[in-house]
Amino acid sequence: MRIMTVYAHPADTITNCGGTLALHADAGDEIVAVILTHGGRIHPNVYAEEGRKEDADPSLVAADRAEIIENKKGELRRAAEIIGIGTIEFLDHDDAISVVREDMVDQVAELIAKHRPDVIIADYPQNPAVTNSAHTIATMTLIAALDRAAQFLKNLDGKDEVNVKQVFLGGLPVLTNDALSTYGVRNDLLIDITSVVGRKIAAMDCFVSQGYGGPFARKLIEASNGEFGRWAGVALAEPYVRFRSETRSLLPVTEYAEAADPLTRHISYSQFDVRREFPLE
Repeated sequence: MRIMTVYAHPADTITNCGGTLALHADAGDEIVAVILTHGGRIHPNVYAEEGRKEDADPSLVAADRAEIIENKKGELRRAAEIIGIGTIEFLDHDDAISVVREDMVDQVAELIAKHRPDVIIADYPQNPAVTNSAHTIATMTLIAALDRAAQFLKNLDGKDEVNVKQVFLGGLPVLTNDALSTYGVRNDLLIDITSVVGRKIAAMDCFVSQGYGGPFARKLIEASNGEFGRWAGVALAEPYVRFRSETRSLLPVTEYAEAADPLTRHISYSQFDVRREFPLE
């Protein structure tokens, strides 16, 4: 299987779906990460904090745009190696994006045609009509690119059309597993990442410039992946919404659902402690 991720910033691929990607890498799947912006302006924690110090490190205070961007890329390359991402495609657009642009749609469509992924992972758009988030813009760009790639014609474009089998959208800000209470808007797929969480933590630790390493990585995983794991009846999980409906011949019941005891499963998954298993050194 070929998997592509399309995100706005360098760290997004790891924080949103790093565990899922690690599992697929272990299964032998090919993974391509597409990053729309250079990330130079987003979460510049180490540079901003250093500038407030009296004895500031001159190399950080004087770092220019090119140095900051290259450092961000280096952080992602190191994280990608830990997770098992084989290819990174940097589009290098500025972080200050607020509209879907034709040139970006074309670039993403070309990458879809180049890599021909079976599955794409992206952010759940906060609101497709309110373009105040680069994350929303990235996903709306992807959706437009999907249609464009599906319309390629070898006679006209020199390349075959690409029809991606499924798109999974992560990060839906709905904190409930009850479909009725949210009128059907819910995460409908949860991936158990407990077995690879150590690699997700190590990958997040790479993003020193953003302040993502250390305590933050562990707290985020405990709070977010831990809560989604509780819904799924496991220690830690990453949530997704399927962009396209799926047709099956029979109602699906997973092996986990068949084996789990809803009355007692909380006892087993509560025994996993992120901070004990992966302490700060």
